[in-house]
Formats: sequence, C-alpha cells, structure tokens
Amino acid sequence: MLSKPKSRKVASLLAFSGVVIPFSGLHKFYLGQPWWGVLYLLLSWTPIPRVASAIEGVWYLLQNSEQFDQNFNGDLIPTGTSAPSQIPEVDPAQVGAIADALRQLDKLRQEGLMSEYEFEQKRRQLLDRIA
Repeated sequence: MLSKPKSRKVASLLAFSGVVIPFSGLHKFYLGQPWWGVLYLLLSWTPIPRVASAIEGVWYLLQNSEQFDQNFNGDLIPTGTSAPSQIPEVDPAQVGAIADALRQLDKLRQEGLMSEYEFEQKRRQLLDRIA
C-alpha cells in the first residue's frame, strides 16, 4: 500500500468516516502521516479531530488531481517516466523572501495565532512558489 499512489476519494471517505465513528485519523495513516494519525487518535475524546477530519475531507475533494498528487503522491514517480536529472534554477531573492515569510508564519504558529493546520497549508503554498 505504501508504494501505490493514494486516491483522493479514499482519503476523503476515510476523513469523513472520522466524523461518524468514535475515532478519527485513519485518513492520516492512509496518506502516510502516522504521527498526525496518532495525534488524532489520542484526541479522539474531543471534537477537534472530528472537525479537522471533516475540513480535510472537503479539502481533499476540492483539490484537483494534480494538487492532490503533488501533496500526497509527490514521492511516487509514474511508470514510464524518469526523475529529472537536474534541479531547475531558482531565483535566490525569491527563496529568501519565501524563507522570511515562512519564519513569520512559524512565529505566528508559536504564538498561538495560527493553528498547525493553517500553518501547514500556508507553508505548502509558499513552497509551491519556489518550484
């Protein structure tokens, strides 16, 4: 299961199942994020994982296939293609600006002004700008 591409529909179904069954986080294990899955299980006595699972289920469905694959199947190379031999050049000024923005986001997260989920979403958006 670890070497096969993850399905958006399966991830969404598992996320939505966390809303109705007494424990959630199965979608995190499916997507290869076991630490988040354990955290969801540990917090299953609170409503937090249920709400997060519902939000993530919707988020998975709203992503197009390319976005989902980039986020969760990025380490898998489709058969018939080869890995790029060179890393594309990136503007150092752009990387510096994004690094500064990431530091500011991390500071907001540490101060409790931003949730882990929001931080991760913004972090991914910023890192996507580099590529």
